[in-house]
Amino acid sequence: MSNELDKRDDSLENNNLYSRIADLIEHARQKVASVVNLTMVHTYFEVGRMIVEDEQKGKDRAEYGKKVLKNLSARLTDKFGKGFSVENLDKMRFFYKTYSNSISSTVSTKLNSANNSIDTIRKKQAIEFQNDPDQTDVAKSGHFTLSWSHYLILMRIENSAERSFYEIESKNGNWSEKQLKRQYHSSLYERLALSRNKQDVMKLANEGHTIVKPEDILKNPLTLEFLGIEEKESYTESDLEHAIISKLQQFLLELGKGFLFEARQKRFTFDDEHYFVDLVFYNRLLQCYVLIDLKIDKLTHQDLGQMQMYVNYYDRVEKREFEKPTIGILLCKKKSTALVELTLPEDANIYASEYSLYLPDKQLLQQKLTEWLHEFDDL
Repeated sequence: MSNELDKRDDSLENNNLYSRIADLIEHARQKVASVVNLTMVHTYFEVGRMIVEDEQKGKDRAEYGKKVLKNLSARLTDKFGKGFSVENLDKMRFFYKTYSNSISSTVSTKLNSANNSIDTIRKKQAIEFQNDPDQTDVAKSGHFTLSWSHYLILMRIENSAERSFYEIESKNGNWSEKQLKRQYHSSLYERLALSRNKQDVMKLANEGHTIVKPEDILKNPLTLEFLGIEEKESYTESDLEHAIISKLQQFLLELGKGFLFEARQKRFTFDDEHYFVDLVFYNRLLQCYVLIDLKIDKLTHQDLGQMQMYVNYYDRVEKREFEKPTIGILLCKKKSTALVELTLPEDANIYASEYSLYLPDKQLLQQKLTEWLHEFDDL
């Protein structure tokens, strides 16, 4: 019996030791891959700089540029393999031209000082993990923090403020390339900007999407194209709720930062009657409940009154002392700002937000944002 217990203990210890070592190795591999990716991004920036500087020597640009890139591509491919086609070299050139105004010209110095030899980087990992497990010299050495695939998307964004916003959000949200594309094509920047005042629009470019006050979580419209419901399709509020629950991960991403899902059709009883809140979330950044009611018809003052009752109940019964006041959001096909302002007191923590079942017209939203910002300038 004792031998069996000893074997069992040895097995548990071995499993524990294996798990810890496996986690360490996995973490190390991820860090090495991250360092390699960042080093390549800096390298591509430098390649772009060298090409641009060569182009500026005063020779006949068009023919000379084509000839140089073609020759350069052939020689680099022969030495280093694929990845240096004329098209890719042109992307590196465009990458430098896009970011050269916001990146210090000392990137090459930083790159060299970081010892961009991959062998050297790998040898330094053990020491760097001990001193600072979340950063490395290369990661600290320059502006770039994302993969080359991310920058291939970002450098095509002409508006520098919008580009900066998506770069910050990709980093902070650990967005994949697919998520970045989706957020860009859903016009996240414009939708957030149109829900804010001019000062807060400027913050989007410098700080990304920060959550400080209830209004910060609003987007107009909320884009729900991932639900797969056709605009002309006949559907009920129950259908909409079911589709959201089935695509909850995408819905949470669309809602934004800090949201945690708690319940659907949350029941509470008052005066012997049962009431049901469609969706209940908690926002850990604002430290408050967020109640969402779905409306596919025209918003009415009765809808607003019902949400006010839901919010009052949560504030008086569910909310704890350290938590902030509950937020109520009526997610509707078409909102009426005038109706909301007329029905509710000015300090009400209740908002109407439109939803869309298709990706918005990005050019139209950009035009609306430009006109809106000009209105501020004229005031």
